[in-house]
Amino acid sequence: MHRFFAALLAVSGCASIAQAQSTDPAHTGPSLTLDKALDLAGATSPSIQVASAGIRSTDAARTIAGLRPNPSIVTQTENVTGSGQYRGLRSAETTVGLELPVELGGKRSARIAVAGARGQRAVIAAAVARADVRLAVTQSYIEAIAAERRLTTAGEQSGIATGALRAARVRVKAGRASPMEEQRAEVVRINAEAAVERATRTQEVARGNLARRIGQPITGKLDLAWFDRVSGYGPTQLIDPGSTLTMTAARADVATADAQVGLARSQRIPDIRLSAGARRLAATNDTAAVFGVSIPFPIFNNGSAAIAQARAERDQSDAMSRVIAIETAQAIAASEAEVANAAMTALTASGPALVAAQEAARIARIGYREGKFGQLDLLDAERTLSEIRAAAIDALAAYHDAQARRDRLTTAAPDLTRD
Repeated sequence: MHRFFAALLAVSGCASIAQAQSTDPAHTGPSLTLDKALDLAGATSPSIQVASAGIRSTDAARTIAGLRPNPSIVTQTENVTGSGQYRGLRSAETTVGLELPVELGGKRSARIAVAGARGQRAVIAAAVARADVRLAVTQSYIEAIAAERRLTTAGEQSGIATGALRAARVRVKAGRASPMEEQRAEVVRINAEAAVERATRTQEVARGNLARRIGQPITGKLDLAWFDRVSGYGPTQLIDPGSTLTMTAARADVATADAQVGLARSQRIPDIRLSAGARRLAATNDTAAVFGVSIPFPIFNNGSAAIAQARAERDQSDAMSRVIAIETAQAIAASEAEVANAAMTALTASGPALVAAQEAARIARIGYREGKFGQLDLLDAERTLSEIRAAAIDALAAYHDAQARRDRLTTAAPDLTRD
């Protein structure tokens, strides 16, 4: 007898996943895998478009930073609108010249360094946007496929409740049970049908949310085999926090702050303006060359306050990067443990526990029809099966969600080598 039940458990364990897949809601069109959903979302996501525009903006800013100051055309008229011989324009002397600003202290190279650092930060921001979109699409996919599984389970439970109601009616008509059993079975059936309606609405919302993420309607099935697949149950991986997007972004912020310090230092040295022109002398109608040099005199603002501000912001970025390093290492360790625990829970919930509950419910149905078990025994077995099925779906969804969040946290930084 024990060998018979062991063999029965093994057979039902192999058939449990196939049974769940065979009762999925019908959808026309090709199936939508997670990889396909990620590709579609990457091509239409506004967040990625925003990040791409940010890269183009920093590229333009770097070009602007490398430009030299424009020269100026200077025109000056003297000895006009005075008195005596200087009345009106009779003694006017006009000077026309060209003024050229000359940057000193390495301001141009400092601007280019700041623009280059901001450009690398924009590249990292684009990678962060892609990683965030990947996480959001994966989570929407998990919600949609879990909702589809819940609808399948609710439909199966509704069918079971309808069968139990028919069995109760047969027992009542045969005089083997009281009418109370039929009423209880009717209540269970009504509740099961209501659960189907709720699951249907939830599935429609989840598929709609996924469709909005990928930018097109979903007409086919989702990848149920991917949802059932559990991996990563074992020792945690050793991941270097320094290679993650979060730490790379923090280092880029420090590099930008360093460049800002260099720019502030370069601005302490005042620029000069060289001018050259020609003057027409009204008295003799001759022309003479005019040369000039303009040098600012930094009395009130010598740039020391700007340097102090830039250094403080650099210290702030450096301290923040150390904080982020600690928090990232802790988050990675916690996520690895969470993935391992979720994998163990999913394997347990969708494996031996589900197989045992399915077999117990099957035996209870047979025994109830044959009059060997009471209705309360049947209802208890069915309720247990329903709860374990729901727990198995929740466990699989939690596992995939934990894995997606771990992958987002450990996403490697892009290559920052740019022409």
